[in-house]
Amino acid sequence: MKLLVYGAGVVGSLFAARLHEAGHDVSLLARGERLASLRRHGVQLAEADGPAVRRVPVPVVEHPAGGYDLIAVFVRTHQVDAVLESLAGVEGDVLFMLNWAAGAQPLGAVIGHERVLLGFPTAAGTMDGDVVRYRATNFMTRRVAMPFGEPDGRTTPRLEWIVEAFRAAGINAKAEPRMDAWLKTHAAFAVPLGQAVLAAGGPVALADDSDAVRGMLRLMRQNLAAMPTPPVPRGFAALRTLPEGLLVAVLRRFLRSPTAAHSGLSNASPAEAAELERLAEQMRAYARVR
Repeated sequence: MKLLVYGAGVVGSLFAARLHEAGHDVSLLARGERLASLRRHGVQLAEADGPAVRRVPVPVVEHPAGGYDLIAVFVRTHQVDAVLESLAGVEGDVLFMLNWAAGAQPLGAVIGHERVLLGFPTAAGTMDGDVVRYRATNFMTRRVAMPFGEPDGRTTPRLEWIVEAFRAAGINAKAEPRMDAWLKTHAAFAVPLGQAVLAAGGPVALADDSDAVRGMLRLMRQNLAAMPTPPVPRGFAALRTLPEGLLVAVLRRFLRSPTAAHSGLSNASPAEAAELERLAEQMRAYARVR
């Protein structure tokens, strides 16, 4: 498989390294200082707080060129417009692996509807200088497969091929027939969570404020109620049905956990705030339509 990984942050770097090690012809697109670092050292990976750092010599590029079997896009929501412009003349199916609650239509309107696939990276981590510190797997994360899907829900040969290629690279992938609903459900949960963490100054600080966690939970419930379809996975319906006190306790425990610490929740950058605001705009748009 000739693959372009567009975006050299935590998840894009991790995916590129795994696919490269699995024998695929992978190029990792990066810019600026990140590009320079990757050219010098390759992708540097470490598990959570572990001392061991390994280097994977993934080829890097500054601009897409030629054609690809697949272009996997790992950028923030508010960066998608610029990515679409750069891919309009580049051949290859495009798998958007990112926070996105606006559906496939605005993506396909620029690059061609037949090229668009949707997905979401359930892996996570943080940047420690130039080192990607990825979240260690545990019982819960091993049970959550990375979803990919056609915008219309069909199971197509290209979708099956992508899932199998990713599985062969050690990535727990699955075909998801309701990918758009999955992404909307995730946004309904992630936007209140991210904004509450930013306002509190970090996940642990948020966990210490039970009233703030309760307010966050109520926003999640409002978002789920405003969705045009039932939540996917269906387990998210529990956020609307289980007792508030129980859910507050569960969320506070999660916010204090190593999983939260290594999921990028502590990122207080302007880019994080901009992404959350763009996602919130997308959610408000479909709530108005409904």
